[in-house]
Amino acid sequence: MKNIVVESFTMDHTKVEAPFVRKCGRIEAPQGDIITKFDLRFTQPNKEIMPTGAVHALEHLMAGFIREELDHVIDLSPMGCRTGFYLILIGDIEEETVLQALMTSLEKVLEATEIPAVNPIQCGNYRDMSLFGAQEYGREVLGKLKQKFIV
Repeated sequence: MKNIVVESFTMDHTKVEAPFVRKCGRIEAPQGDIITKFDLRFTQPNKEIMPTGAVHALEHLMAGFIREELDHVIDLSPMGCRTGFYLILIGDIEEETVLQALMTSLEKVLEATEIPAVNPIQCGNYRDMSLFGAQEYGREVLGKLKQKFIV
């Protein structure tokens, strides 16, 4: 077996303080494009986890909202540990830009009246969604980010 390093396994999850935005990967593709990966951490690892309905609803909502704020988004994916999301983009983008886009996206989550693509054709688990849960976590994370990063 190859000795492969998974970046998230190298981070000491006991020493971080959520919520945060962290640039956790940057690669140059063969044609010269830069691909950047961000850790959008919502809850404290090993202490707080979001229920699947809230995570799933946040994923559906933010998939569109984050693309309204940032160009060249490849993917927004929930973490298996249910403490946040990974955001992958084309380009070398700074954490501050992603932080602002995340905060604006969370403001839009709070204003949402429905979750997009909640049906059996567009989603593989459309019944496991909670707009209420998404908005509760969105409100909490947004409030903590504002306290942490806005003077």
